[in-house]
Amino acid sequence: MPASTPGSPRCCPEADQQQEFTLPNDTGQSRQEIPMKLWDETIDGYRVEAQAMLENLFDALPSAGGEEGDLPEDPVARARIQRQHAIALEPEPSAMAIEATIPGPAGNIPIRLFEPEKPRAMFLQIHGGGWILGRPQMADVASENLAKNHGLAVLSVGYRLAPEHPYPAGPDDCEAAAAWMLEHGPERWGTDKMLIGGGSAGAHLAAVTLLRVRDRLSAIDRVLGANLLFGCYDLRGTPSTFGNGGNPDVLDPPGFQFMVESFTPGMSETERRDPDVSPLFADLSGLPPCLVTVGTYDHLLDDSLFFAVRLAAAESPVELAVYPDSPHGFMFLPTEMTKAHAARFNAWIASLLA
Repeated sequence: MPASTPGSPRCCPEADQQQEFTLPNDTGQSRQEIPMKLWDETIDGYRVEAQAMLENLFDALPSAGGEEGDLPEDPVARARIQRQHAIALEPEPSAMAIEATIPGPAGNIPIRLFEPEKPRAMFLQIHGGGWILGRPQMADVASENLAKNHGLAVLSVGYRLAPEHPYPAGPDDCEAAAAWMLEHGPERWGTDKMLIGGGSAGAHLAAVTLLRVRDRLSAIDRVLGANLLFGCYDLRGTPSTFGNGGNPDVLDPPGFQFMVESFTPGMSETERRDPDVSPLFADLSGLPPCLVTVGTYDHLLDDSLFFAVRLAAAESPVELAVYPDSPHGFMFLPTEMTKAHAARFNAWIASLLA
């Protein structure tokens, strides 16, 4: 195997090996090592299947989501059409889910609860959808898995969506959900510990919520970890958001820009650099373990790479999982690559609850 320079991807010969990346340091302070669980020989064998998965996925996309030219220019009308397409693609709702509401900064917030018999901890689930679409039902499969297989009491939050409700509405609702869990969890579920997680825009909101729990709620010691799936952490755009070498992806630069502009309308690049908007620029010290996951075909690849390195630089525990030839949201498709991700994620959760 050829030698790799520090930080460059390399294949690990065994499934349980981890590559240690030593972060360059010019400050004279102690160096922080980031465990980068990159793909091993087993995962490398799934790449042919990943390519076939993409072909089938993109054949189905036009009938499911509509062509770009068919969508209206008005942001609200466009978002509403896209929401209907997203609902049509949702899995069957879980029979385990309990629908309820909790108080929020602008009225009641709809939630879905998944309550095991003896919860070991709580999990705040934040759905994706580019800040403009989606609802808690999107995450039913993941939420039920967390409840049944890990004993977690899950609250999936229905935060307000842009463009009708731009920043800071969504983050405010997610913070309110975290505060509600921290206040009511001990009595309702017998635990005061929680985890936070989400995918895409949900990962962005999970990162923002994690920072607010630390800075506003002063309760970071009660958070066991954060699961951050293919998130956006710099809303100004990282290099890969403007182009990923022509690799197939369900996310594209125009779609990304529309979502960001809907969520942060009229904001300048300087304003979007605010840490509460772009958590990449926040003080990331003192955070619990984070699992940062992304595929190499994802337009948000650089966001995950940059965020993981910044977490390591701040000496916050982080694991970076990168999957080859995989697009945005790859783990929602029934493939062997998805099974590999699920095994990695389940092991990470189990380690936090041990």
